[in-house]
Amino acid sequence: MTGNIAPALRSLFFEDLSPGDTFLSTGRTVTEADVVNFAGLSGDFNQIHLDAHAAQSSMYGQRVAYGVLGLSMATGLLDRIGVFRESMAAMLEIESWRFVSPVFIGDTVRLRLTIEDLRLTSRGDRGVVRRRLELLNQRDEVVQSGIITVMVLCRSAALTSADE
Repeated sequence: MTGNIAPALRSLFFEDLSPGDTFLSTGRTVTEADVVNFAGLSGDFNQIHLDAHAAQSSMYGQRVAYGVLGLSMATGLLDRIGVFRESMAAMLEIESWRFVSPVFIGDTVRLRLTIEDLRLTSRGDRGVVRRRLELLNQRDEVVQSGIITVMVLCRSAALTSADE
């Protein structure tokens, strides 16, 4: 699967992954409800996100979805891919996250996930996986991207814990 874009799959384990493996999620349209709910959750009520009239005179000419909402949607789209659904042990680090272009209400985003690097831990039952996540809009433009490193179980560790 190296270098190819694969559709949503069953959960993969550390030994199933290779640098260059790439996966693409289905799309999700950013709605007004998403933005309003995120405002309530975060407590951020900035006019650029919520006031259509005020946003018209902004540099974007319209309301912009919260940047961190895009990151949150990226993690949800990652779950839709299903690759780490059963094998993920822990998120270790958000090494970087770039907000390349704005995401607007009505945009449809999807996630491209690329495995960049793998390292087996000293315990040997799990590994560290460095992943590049790219949030794409409906024109296939990268609007956000970054590196998120996670710990992923090896198949033997998953089988052992299922037997207990």
